[in-house]
Amino acid sequence: MNRHRFFSAAGLIAVATLALFLAACDGPTQTGSAATTGATQAAAVPITSVTEQDELAGQASGAASYLIKVYFSRFGPSDANLSAVFAVNRFSPSLAVATFAMQSLIAGPTLSERAAGYFTELNSALSGPSACNGSHPIGGPDFTLSLNKRGQKTEQGTATVQFCRTYSSAGIGTDARVTAEITATLRQFSNIKNVVILTKSGHCLGDETGKDTCLK
Repeated sequence: MNRHRFFSAAGLIAVATLALFLAACDGPTQTGSAATTGATQAAAVPITSVTEQDELAGQASGAASYLIKVYFSRFGPSDANLSAVFAVNRFSPSLAVATFAMQSLIAGPTLSERAAGYFTELNSALSGPSACNGSHPIGGPDFTLSLNKRGQKTEQGTATVQFCRTYSSAGIGTDARVTAEITATLRQFSNIKNVVILTKSGHCLGDETGKDTCLK
């Protein structure tokens, strides 16, 4: 029996009100919507790995926040390198750090980070209603995140992100940057070795061949 949990969205304004739900029993699936981060906290506990239990529970235990990184693209000399990404710090309010990292990536850089050249095209690429079910007051989450899964197939060390909303690409450059941002953001956790990114319809992001090679 599959159980799912969903995170409520508050646009690009708040993360403190994220709702917590359950995931599939044979591999945790999290869903999330874009959210901004809270104020910088000095006493954050660094997180270097993500466990299935913590992502399923999604609840902080004993500490106020958890230090993670989110990887954005950046305007500058590295423009020609589509896979170049740059880390900024975020503080997750729960142990569901992989989901929070993805939510923060979709939310995008802060105003000061934008002024410094950081950017992502991911937020503007997602549009339309969410295909993921749940009791969401504003229409559903932006993505699902499954640990130890390559699509529907169990595979240790692989995380699968599937968008719940329509992804509209501006071209191969956008796809390459979005792929690099998501991959780096999730691979900061030592037990995520590979990342698969799927569109709302379940196809590999940016796969022009139609063969869905990312699932093989």
